[in-house]
Amino acid sequence: MTYAKKRYINFFAITIFTFCLPFFTINGNQILLLSFDKMQFHFLGLAFEMQELYIMPFLLIILFIGIFAMTSIAGRVWCGWACPQTIFRVIYRDLIESKIFNLRKISNKQKNINYSTIENKIKKILSIGLFSILSLIIASNFMWYFIPPKDFFIYLQNPNEHVFMYMFILTVALFLVYDIVFTKEHFCTYVCPYSRIQSSLYDDNTIQAIYNTSRGGQIYKNKEKVVFKTKDLTKEDECTTCEACVKICPTNIDIRKGLQVECINCLECVDACTSVMGKLGKKTLVDWGSTNSVIKNKKSKHFTFKNIMYYLCILLSVVLLVISASKKEHFLLNVNKTTNLYEIKNKEFVTNNYILTVQNRSNSNYTFDLKLEDNKTFEIVRFKAFNLKPNQRVKKVLILKTKKRLFLSDLKTTPIKVKIVMYAKQSPQKVYKEQYLSFIYPRNDAFK
Repeated sequence: MTYAKKRYINFFAITIFTFCLPFFTINGNQILLLSFDKMQFHFLGLAFEMQELYIMPFLLIILFIGIFAMTSIAGRVWCGWACPQTIFRVIYRDLIESKIFNLRKISNKQKNINYSTIENKIKKILSIGLFSILSLIIASNFMWYFIPPKDFFIYLQNPNEHVFMYMFILTVALFLVYDIVFTKEHFCTYVCPYSRIQSSLYDDNTIQAIYNTSRGGQIYKNKEKVVFKTKDLTKEDECTTCEACVKICPTNIDIRKGLQVECINCLECVDACTSVMGKLGKKTLVDWGSTNSVIKNKKSKHFTFKNIMYYLCILLSVVLLVISASKKEHFLLNVNKTTNLYEIKNKEFVTNNYILTVQNRSNSNYTFDLKLEDNKTFEIVRFKAFNLKPNQRVKKVLILKTKKRLFLSDLKTTPIKVKIVMYAKQSPQKVYKEQYLSFIYPRNDAFK
């Protein structure tokens, strides 16, 4: 099976996976969702509030270090085999333009489409129209990772209330049409920052599409092409100068020139050379391997010190991610003080008012109550235990009062740390949260 067919199968699998993933839930939570509507982040069936996004740094670290490790080992395999830009370009160029409308040949991506005929112009317009429809579907699919499909289809029925969602989808769709139809592979070459850092991650053990100069001959010297026909080569050189590897390249490069930032490791040049050289009974001159394995005839080493450090960093990040996710809180407690700093009662007692926001994050009903650590100096006024259903959120007023007159300062008000403990009566040892409040006590002359 050619690399091209393997890529198509891989693209199909990724497309189906990406399209279907938002429809799967675990315990009512999405597999992956960043909801600005509900201010939640869902990951592998766990729902995290915005206050719990301490797991996000670990996910980002795993992502970026994973990209570095992948590039160091297998080159730009992401670009050629999984990048959305590449997948959408293949859909438009190879499927719509080549297969459906027959505007170009898959084997020659360098040849421009002839628009001199009205038929080709109409086909071009139809191809753009078809991809525009696909772009709307793709943009909607992208939106499902921010708005769950069940909410998305309800919002679609109320366009006046969800104008931003409609604008977002149209903007993404228009960008896709402009990028895929008009920008093409120039996005990979001039816009994507990944191509600029790849060279610093490559070494002689990195697997990539590589031309075997030892067998094929030096087509380029000092980055200038010196061989144009077979007569310019020696008898030992096997390259036929058929240019098949050049014609099929989607980024318009000649792989025989060596490593170039435009190369996305799609391996179509490998397929082309394999086909041509196979007819001559010879092995391909363009292979997917490392400099060591293809040119130097050495064994590639993937467990180098650099790669081992990548693996260890990823492993450490995964461990920290699991530990952080396992400490998911049963309920959230947010305390805000009211605008009135304090009140003096009977020139002796002082009260402070607070607003408690409590959300039950578990799947069980709990009755929450509150207690003070320092109950000799302070007491709770007008607060009663309350029941919360799963994912229910309420606001409660908490009033703290001093039990006695405190003589603290003649010059300024004094903030006093007071520790409160909110707990579930059903499981006080497991479901509880400790938090410190700032109790503002006035200076002494305020009691006169």
